Amino acid sequence: MIHTGKTVRTLQAVAMTVGIALFLWSTGLPALFQFAEAASITNASDTLSNSGPSQSSVHTIAFTQPNGMTTGQIFVLEFASQFDLTSLVIGDISMTVGGNATNTAGAAAANTWGVVIGGDNSIAFETPTNIGVASSTEIVITIGDEAGTMIANPSATTSYAINIGQDTATTTAQDSGQVRVAIIDEVTVTASVDTTLEFVVNGVASGQTVNTSPTTTAAGTTNTTLPFGTLSADTSKTLAHDLQVTTNAYNGYTVSVTLSGPLQSGLGGVIDSFIDGADTAVPTAWTAPSELISDDKTWGHWGVTSDDFVTGRASEFSADAWAGLATSSPTIVMGNTGPADGTTAGVGAARIGYQVQTSPLQEAGTDYNTTLRYIATPTF
Repeated sequence: MIHTGKTVRTLQAVAMTVGIALFLWSTGLPALFQFAEAASITNASDTLSNSGPSQSSVHTIAFTQPNGMTTGQIFVLEFASQFDLTSLVIGDISMTVGGNATNTAGAAAANTWGVVIGGDNSIAFETPTNIGVASSTEIVITIGDEAGTMIANPSATTSYAINIGQDTATTTAQDSGQVRVAIIDEVTVTASVDTTLEFVVNGVASGQTVNTSPTTTAAGTTNTTLPFGTLSADTSKTLAHDLQVTTNAYNGYTVSVTLSGPLQSGLGGVIDSFIDGADTAVPTAWTAPSELISDDKTWGHWGVTSDDFVTGRASEFSADAWAGLATSSPTIVMGNTGPADGTTAGVGAARIGYQVQTSPLQEAGTDYNTTLRYIATPTF
């Protein structure tokens, strides 16, 4: 076959073109001339604070844009029409970009994202005028405030889509996608807890202190006895009980002391209530009987103290303060405003002290006695 010079030149040009193309391809240079293509957002989610039908909820929307965004670009969140965004304002929306909090306003500015809440259940976000978003950066948007305005959920129980960057009339960001949330019926949880109350009275040995009183216990007691024994004129004696209350009463409890009658002998002599038979309600420092020959109430008295200072009384006990033991009404000696464990002082444990003192005028008798009753009252 005979080739002309023109044909040879043509074949040479083709061979050169193919050679250059193969060289460029082998070096990867064509990648330099590729343009970024739109992609789907990744790691996208919408977490609701409340998924109940017709309930108000905060939406926390997170996603990553593979291509990032340049200044002036916009992406849009488009909610299903069944959501109610009408009460939202820009102040209800916050966002972080790459883990850093950003500013938001009605229009984009330097270091400030522009946010526009549309009437079509959409919210548009425009990048700041001085900075874009690097590729593969996570964006987290919180819409609503638990203490303020939130988005109202649809009334129907099903799943709903939230589009991200898919409003073609507004969106200029290259990446887009969709998240979905489920609106489900709320679950009513019920349970019951039985009421509990355990009340224990313990005896206290002799020689023990009671509410910082300088008079220690004169004898040991049991849970059913307070044996003062023989009383010496002008000398006080102290006995005590340790009380323990365990209860799950929400509103707490009180323990009060009441008497079946006065501390009285068979002949009719009475050791009256502190001070001098006055049934003193406001706890005060211990004093001896007044010993007035014309007033038998001043010949001897006895009273009560407690190291539990939070009892619900109108007037609380304090250190070495004593109150009368009235026969007409209970005297509160212990309490708490919530559940008690039976061991913690001032909550479920207290020491109750009883002090008696007579004068030389107190009528003789070997059988002074009364019945003391503790009453534990929980309030559930």
